[in-house]
Amino acid sequence: MVNNRVNVTAYEVKPPGEGEPRKIPGGPLYEHHRVLEILRKGEESTRAWTRKCKSDLQKYALDGDDAVVLLIEALQHGRYQSSEWCEQRSKGPWAACDSYTLTKKEWIRYAHKELQIEYYIKFAIAKTGTVILLVSCHLSEDRG
Repeated sequence: MVNNRVNVTAYEVKPPGEGEPRKIPGGPLYEHHRVLEILRKGEESTRAWTRKCKSDLQKYALDGDDAVVLLIEALQHGRYQSSEWCEQRSKGPWAACDSYTLTKKEWIRYAHKELQIEYYIKFAIAKTGTVILLVSCHLSEDRG
């Protein structure tokens, strides 16, 4: 079977063929210092790459700067989860992604107190090497 899937990331391997595993062993794929260097450019260094990611950022009232801060915190204080191939949309481009969880205390207005909140963040470095493609950015309980 021919694999004509397009990889839009700096991880220079062909995406999996139909029915092949999406998990990528041996991660993380992207070195922290390289990701942080890109993120230091600010909000313009990231792109919400999937429709769900855009929707989740709106749902949690997170702007581009908030996403940059969360990703920096995830790299510095979070836990690496796994690496996997993600498809932007059906028959669309593919990205080789690293995922992290970040647990942090946040003030929850309706609870009138600080609570531990866990975020799930998945990203890739674009093929250009100058932009972070944000694939997922949501609370861990909203995975799916």
